Amino acid sequence: MAKPLRVSRRSFLKAAARAGAASALGFTGGRFARAAKQARKRPNVLFIAIDDLRTELGCYGVPDAQSPHIDALARSGLTFDRAYCQQAVCNPSRASLLTGLRPDSAKVWDLVTHFRDTVPDVVTLPQYFKQHGYHAVGMGKIFHNTFPDPRSWSEPKPSPRGCHLYSKATRKRQAERRKKFLAQGKTQAWINGYRRGPATEAVDMPEEETYDGALGRLAIETLERVAGRDEPFFLAVGFIRPHLPFVAPRKYWDLYNRDQLSLAADPHLPEGCPPMAMNTMYELRCYEDFLNSPPPGKGLLTEVQARRLKHGYYACVSFIDALVGRLLAALARLGLADDTVVCLWGDHGWKLGELGSWCKQTNYEWDTRVPLIVRAPGAGVRGVHSNALVEFVDLYPTLAELCGLPLPDHLEGTSLAPLLAKPDRRWKSAAFSQFRRRHGGEEYMGFAMRTDRYRYVEWRNRKTGHVAARELYDHQADPGETRNLAGDPAHADRVARLGEQLRAGWQAARPPHGRTEAHAP
Repeated sequence: MAKPLRVSRRSFLKAAARAGAASALGFTGGRFARAAKQARKRPNVLFIAIDDLRTELGCYGVPDAQSPHIDALARSGLTFDRAYCQQAVCNPSRASLLTGLRPDSAKVWDLVTHFRDTVPDVVTLPQYFKQHGYHAVGMGKIFHNTFPDPRSWSEPKPSPRGCHLYSKATRKRQAERRKKFLAQGKTQAWINGYRRGPATEAVDMPEEETYDGALGRLAIETLERVAGRDEPFFLAVGFIRPHLPFVAPRKYWDLYNRDQLSLAADPHLPEGCPPMAMNTMYELRCYEDFLNSPPPGKGLLTEVQARRLKHGYYACVSFIDALVGRLLAALARLGLADDTVVCLWGDHGWKLGELGSWCKQTNYEWDTRVPLIVRAPGAGVRGVHSNALVEFVDLYPTLAELCGLPLPDHLEGTSLAPLLAKPDRRWKSAAFSQFRRRHGGEEYMGFAMRTDRYRYVEWRNRKTGHVAARELYDHQADPGETRNLAGDPAHADRVARLGEQLRAGWQAARPPHGRTEAHAP
């Protein structure tokens, strides 16, 4: 009787890559399946999502930020310096990434639409891994919190217990305020939406009594449990901070000197900014200590306020960094580091006073550019940065290919696996984002395109299709996007060319030999 064939995971990845190349050339999935069959076990996946995390990390060249554990992950994998989300707000960004569909295909452009109502039969990323024999477990914020999507997971979503957001004193004060508002006839929805607690707090409670601390402990316990299973795992862990409010244990605040933090260099609206282009900052202005803050274009926060917010954001980043470090240490302790694809991402960017605003929800670079780090078994790159233009919609095919899975036909992204072998290879000519906005009684969709040098945006009336406004920013001369050049006659030809490129869309921007070209619709 022949002995069972045993193949290392490194050999498996090479075989899977060869099979994937054959598939891209038009061969059937049979060869791919035979290559996958040679492997004793596919790689695991550790999928780490961090809410509202922009590229404010040491590995992205930000000296103020203290993020040693994420920086260490970057030194062991590939860091994408120009990764972009498809829409800079939680639900659309996550729906796009996790379905492999762009916002107009998923028809998710806001915080209240469930993708199961618009594309009910779509197979999500974790669901696809589950269908291919993975034990898929998700915890924390992976999908938008309102839509946990049970069919994507192999077991019910576990939740941290016995944890709190604010300190005991703040919770007591909030309870008293709620009673007062309810007595005044205010609804609970009004209280939750427009009279939240403080935007920042340094808490003295144990880390595991905070939500993210408890989530970090639960993630390690779950990792220890699924590590003993026969099938590979897809473990998704979604941390909440640094989403507002900026609440973190005091020791992470103590890492920073508030007075020495650098503030935004360009704290004013872009010159020539269309009226529908900037967010209203409502997300910050509903916290009790920022209720009277001016919206963008009507004034600025005080320096004291700006420093407190940036201090809080950094404290939260360092807190989550520590939790990520413990999770990665547990992966190594269990002997799984060389057998697991690690993917760390933040769902969109976040303005820290740039362009006269805070929060997300615009098409600008500060909001659409995202952190993305991938470490894969057998990948030849370690501690390397890629300057390729990549998108969140690319992650679904990337993880599938890295784990030797055939690619679904519905995907609208391109696998980044070739970049893990050659980070400087020729890649996409553009990345695409969008944002829906209501202004002056009309509804607009802003379609944004980031090329190697330019950001170009068209704001189209959703009813008529008329282009109401354009934006053009030259990143070579103006990396902060402070001056809109679209109305300058000297740039008329460039605006016309970029407009044609935008209308050609993502299909025309794919790399010349993209892994998923044969699968894209």
